[in-house]
Amino acid sequence: MELVKCLLCVYFLIHIIIVRADIPELQWLINKLDEERAPASVQEAAATGVLHRLLPSHSSAFHFQIVSKDKCGGHACFIINNHNFSGEKGYPEIIIKGTTGVELAAGLHWYLKHYCGVHVSWDKTGGAQLDSVPRPGSLPFLHSGGVMVQRPVPWNYYQNAVTSSYTFVWWDWERWEKEIDWMALQGVNLPLAFTGQEAIWQKVFLRYNLTKPDLDDFFGGPAFLAWSRMGNLHGWGGPLPQSWLDQQLQLQKRILSRMRELGMTPVLPAFSGNVPLALQFAFPSAKISRLGNWFTVDSNPKWCCTLLLDATDPLFVEIGRAFIEEQRREYGGTSHIYNCDTFDENTPPTDDPEYISTLGAAVFKAMYAGDSDAIWLMQGWLFSYDPYWKPPQMKALLHSVPIGRMVVLDLFAEVKPVWSSSDQFYGTPYIWCMLHNFAGNIEMYGVLDAISSGPVEAQTSQNSMMVGVGMCMEGIEQNPVVYDLMSEMVFRGEKVNVEEWIKKYPTRRYGINVPAIQEAWDILYRSLYNCTDGGYDKNRDFIVAFPDVDPSLIAASKPMIETHAVGNYKGKEITNISLVAKSSSFEQPHLWYQPSEVIRALNLFLESGDVLSESLTFRYDLVDLTRQALAKLANQIFLNAVKAFNANDVEQVGIQGKLFLDLIRDMDILLASDDNFLLGTWLETAKQLAENPELQKQYEWNARTQITMWFDNTETEPSLLRDYGNKYWSGLVQDYYLPRAEIYFYHLLESMRGNKAFPFDTWRRDWISLTNNWQDSTDVYSVKARGNALNISRAIFKKYFQGLGIASVDYLSAS
Repeated sequence: MELVKCLLCVYFLIHIIIVRADIPELQWLINKLDEERAPASVQEAAATGVLHRLLPSHSSAFHFQIVSKDKCGGHACFIINNHNFSGEKGYPEIIIKGTTGVELAAGLHWYLKHYCGVHVSWDKTGGAQLDSVPRPGSLPFLHSGGVMVQRPVPWNYYQNAVTSSYTFVWWDWERWEKEIDWMALQGVNLPLAFTGQEAIWQKVFLRYNLTKPDLDDFFGGPAFLAWSRMGNLHGWGGPLPQSWLDQQLQLQKRILSRMRELGMTPVLPAFSGNVPLALQFAFPSAKISRLGNWFTVDSNPKWCCTLLLDATDPLFVEIGRAFIEEQRREYGGTSHIYNCDTFDENTPPTDDPEYISTLGAAVFKAMYAGDSDAIWLMQGWLFSYDPYWKPPQMKALLHSVPIGRMVVLDLFAEVKPVWSSSDQFYGTPYIWCMLHNFAGNIEMYGVLDAISSGPVEAQTSQNSMMVGVGMCMEGIEQNPVVYDLMSEMVFRGEKVNVEEWIKKYPTRRYGINVPAIQEAWDILYRSLYNCTDGGYDKNRDFIVAFPDVDPSLIAASKPMIETHAVGNYKGKEITNISLVAKSSSFEQPHLWYQPSEVIRALNLFLESGDVLSESLTFRYDLVDLTRQALAKLANQIFLNAVKAFNANDVEQVGIQGKLFLDLIRDMDILLASDDNFLLGTWLETAKQLAENPELQKQYEWNARTQITMWFDNTETEPSLLRDYGNKYWSGLVQDYYLPRAEIYFYHLLESMRGNKAFPFDTWRRDWISLTNNWQDSTDVYSVKARGNALNISRAIFKKYFQGLGIASVDYLSAS
């Protein structure tokens, strides 16, 4: 046995040396992937399918053709030109050539975007604006010679390991088909493909004498699978029924098939050492240890402290190889790139570089044993998140495999790039990524200037090891302007002038040029979408992330607040309170702009509303912008109430509390006016995947819990991840956030009237009871919009921003 292991090691080393001597970095893999792609006719047909689903009226107006990289100067590219148009109806007008089906679809999008003024976004952010496309026979011609657009770097990566839970969890094939189309149009050619992996794990572990019941406390529930995959938790929200495992496996096969038809390179999972408890009993001599607590309230072993198989145990490589081989068998092969995240938000038991190096080598050895062309793709989040990872530990992990066999995702590069502080990841190829969104929170936020320059700076830096651009948000379907710009960067070799770029955006987004809207978007670019404070944008607005803290402590950290009068409400003076220093007692809302500027932009939206009232993209942006302004005002009102509480002003607490609760009710009415801000859609899609009432209840509990308490709690201790997945959704706002605030203000006023301390434990107990009841509820919520968004937004603007007389006041100064 030892001789066999030794021979394997020798072969491995020789193979790598030969590859590295002949082909620099990852070119050998790129060549291999090119050779293994679907036939040209299949990719052309797949691109035609994208066109037909996007713009069926123009299915005959475009002709697609796969060409070799030789036609593109040795790079991946697309070429757009005029077709030999006969002038007869039904003949192609534009010919798009590309090196893969993705390039063909991206070329189509580039033409529609830059020559026809089209905007393509997710359905939940208003969908595609296609009205500006001329009718067939009248498409804009290009100048002689057409246009060729090359990729300056090979890959455009897409997804975060947790997007599968925060966004994709309840999707069926119809929704996945739309997403794959969107990926292709944006030029995504390296998507994560994590769906259905639990079925593969089941097949593997059954070979090791484990049973399905043995796996019931290993897999998390549907909405929490991402974290059970990463070894953060186990069993929470489960068990998974066999119907889920089978259903998701079949869905994955359709996903992979379509991705390959388009010439994409799907990234599959690999083994990181996370194992079920039952394996410890099946293999008593195996080196298995428990990891530390990951955000559980009381370290309950039912959910926490997952088991890790030691990298030096022979079983590690054996299981890792079996997992890769099972995927290759089920899927008819792989694309050779595998994602594996070791110690994702779990600190290693020792800082010994040798231990880290041994672990990394074992992880890759397991991949290699199952696929000798394997590449390890690793999220670099751990290097940003955990101070444990100092240069010796980073180098030990990054250099545990040969250069060219690991690619790192610089996950948060738009805010906190690691490449620039680690000497290009110490010589390891990496992908410059934008994280942008946490937990699918709804917040108008972006760093457009950093997006427009960061990838180019990394690509053109000295000794650059950058091999791609990526979008790694935790949740999608928000802030379409950010993704519209980011998707262009994979085809940009020079920095984008955002000031000029943003001038064209609203016309494409709404299909018509409206000067006031142009001005509004210039304001939004310079405020909401140009955050420069380096803050993590996890939404902690008080409505959706209520402070779990005694109100007497909120003002304890001085200096914290400033006050001044800003108007009146029903004859009572309203004072403004502004955060000027951070309190350690609770996580405060993020504010990086002057709110008065956003209110000014909202007013411009409302002034032009009648012109754009039929536009779904405008309706989405209007509702979102109004919501954004209201949310920040609500933060201010809550702090006003706290200030009054600490001043023992019962009357003012009553006024501010009522205003806060009224605002929540009005916000729910606003959100209900657009289909894309409805809780009912999330819950109904969850239930539709269940095959019986019992599973419906389980899936709905998963869906409700993820967006509220998230993880475990006791009767008096809320989850440490409470409100992490918060959402501004109609139904959730009215039936969960509002009652929670009502309970808080009730206790606030009662304690003042009785001259007693705030009953913090009682408040917690009532809040947790409310949460548990709501999570267990089966109340049905609307999936269709109610009310006129424009009229509701105008009424809200008048009531809160004109009625209080603060339209031009920064009610919460950026700190």
